[in-house]
Amino acid sequence: MKKFQVVGIGNAMVDVLARAEDDFLKTAGVQKGIMQLIDMDRAVDLYSRVGPAREVSGGSAANTIAGIAHLGGRTAYVGKVKDDQLGAIFAHDLRAQGAVYETALAPKTEEAETGRCIVIVTPDGERSMNTYLGVTEFLTADDIDVAQMAEAEWIYLEGYRFDGPESHAAFAKAIDACKGAGGKVSITLSDPFCIERHRDAFRDMVRDHVDLLFCNRAEMLSMYQTDDFDGALAKAASEVAIVACTDSEHGVHILSDGQRWQVPAVPTQIVDATGAGDLFAGAFLWGLTSGYDLEICGKMGNLAASEVISHIGARPEADLKKMFEDAGLI
Repeated sequence: MKKFQVVGIGNAMVDVLARAEDDFLKTAGVQKGIMQLIDMDRAVDLYSRVGPAREVSGGSAANTIAGIAHLGGRTAYVGKVKDDQLGAIFAHDLRAQGAVYETALAPKTEEAETGRCIVIVTPDGERSMNTYLGVTEFLTADDIDVAQMAEAEWIYLEGYRFDGPESHAAFAKAIDACKGAGGKVSITLSDPFCIERHRDAFRDMVRDHVDLLFCNRAEMLSMYQTDDFDGALAKAASEVAIVACTDSEHGVHILSDGQRWQVPAVPTQIVDATGAGDLFAGAFLWGLTSGYDLEICGKMGNLAASEVISHIGARPEADLKKMFEDAGLI
């Protein structure tokens, strides 16, 4: 048995969560429902405009890893923060969940700061993310521990990391180490605009190295540059062993070995959609590495996503394993 079920690599962020009306997005120049990269000056300005906010450890892949750890999974995370106040918050929160986190801190003398994502949640539950990457942008191949990757049954790669200048080399090193030791590779596409910036790199990695692809409908269509959803799913399934594509209220489409399942969503009052895809992936990977079949994994993912969208913040607050037990999944 390997030491880790899943090791995640992503942008280590602290989420600043604030509520606002749609009019605020317009006056503040924020595009609704997507992730925008911003610089430090913009981060300071936007923070000064929002109302009361909650600061919690976040980052897409980190949320996924936290979800797996919450379920009792053996898991670790790689992502860079600075030796500053937000960096300490990030490291403490993740380790408190039970995940291993050993990435070297950027020193206090580093000009850039720990990354933060200002998440503005509108009354419909949609989240608009404004991301200052800070030091996490500069994760390099040197931050990848080959021995740790070799001890992973699966690695989980965050698509947002493609925006880092040395992220491709870091991913390549992690993939080689993991696959060289018999492990498998999963990736989340993260965001349609991220795909547009790096489509060729995404396509090459997915076709050549990925065993499990996570995405949503918009990302799938962007990836394959089509309006034909079923055609895009079929194309992805021809390149990847397992495809798990979430589709909002329509649940998730899972494709593998010529089979396709559509697992219904769990009806939920949306308070904050932040982290829905992250926790879906976490529960799905926990189920997969725990020996459950793909349809059950999809049900676990949907249930975990329903929990996280029922409250502010991207980390589970209820006992997910008990929810799985109550639903007859385990």
